[in-house]
Amino acid sequence: KEGDSFVPCDDSLCFSSVGATTAQGVIDDLVSSLDAQGLHVEQYYPELGHGQQELTIRHADALRAADNQILYRETVRNVAWQHGFYASFAPKPFADQAGNGCHIHFSAWDQAGERNLFFEPQDALNLSGIAYNFIGGVLEHLPGLVALTCPSVNSYRRLGPGSWSSAFVCYGPDNREAALRVPSLFWGDEMASSNLELKPSDSSANPYLALGGLIAAGLDGVDRGLQPAEGLRVDVDPATLSADQLAARGIQRLPSNLGEAIAALENDRVLLDALAPTLAGAYLAIRRADRDLFSNNDTAFELKHHFYKF
Repeated sequence: KEGDSFVPCDDSLCFSSVGATTAQGVIDDLVSSLDAQGLHVEQYYPELGHGQQELTIRHADALRAADNQILYRETVRNVAWQHGFYASFAPKPFADQAGNGCHIHFSAWDQAGERNLFFEPQDALNLSGIAYNFIGGVLEHLPGLVALTCPSVNSYRRLGPGSWSSAFVCYGPDNREAALRVPSLFWGDEMASSNLELKPSDSSANPYLALGGLIAAGLDGVDRGLQPAEGLRVDVDPATLSADQLAARGIQRLPSNLGEAIAALENDRVLLDALAPTLAGAYLAIRRADRDLFSNNDTAFELKHHFYKF
């Protein structure tokens, strides 16, 4: 921090050893602290934004994953503070730098935990019928779902074309600009590694509500046997398609601000029912209050308060 302003701890390049060296003391203590709490760090590297660090922790069942996310965020903040740094998970802490995402990788397994229900080796994308149903449900509910996975005003500075966060309702194999990415399988571990990645998600979200909404949307697709329309599979950056091409494929733009996301959630009966009336009403009231507060203030106010809040 310099005066009243926050500045990144370094200005190194993505994946740079300089960035890793600068943050080494923090990262070493952070990995140890997380491990002591049962959170195993699987990989670490300096990311695209200046001062931006990424640590990936081992996957878990949905409820435990949400618990882990809370433990992770609080541990990062405290360890950084002990080293004289501020850690922020704000979706867009600096207007001119890469944003902070919290992409959700997910799969569905049988009750014994032995068979990945998303995996089908005979399919071109190695996806089962259930996986396609889940994709269909998530894409149908995605405009309202982002009010749960990207619930802050600041979230929508990050969601946009060319930012690896997605801006359009579509899916595709290894397409980092699609809302749902179908990752390549790990060689030799194909069944276990089959999963989907939801890109429009960040750490301003309540992980319990975000995962609950995602599950509700996907299961609605399974219950109704939804199939994603052929045009929703995109193998290129959807931002490179013309307006006519997007319309012909049926590809919608994701909400471009919190107000649009709130409106979509208000009209999504499946997600509202999943939240239940009391929680849905309280959640929407809080989101509207945030929308109104930041709409009456400037960009500097938004960036400062989201940096502190998250």
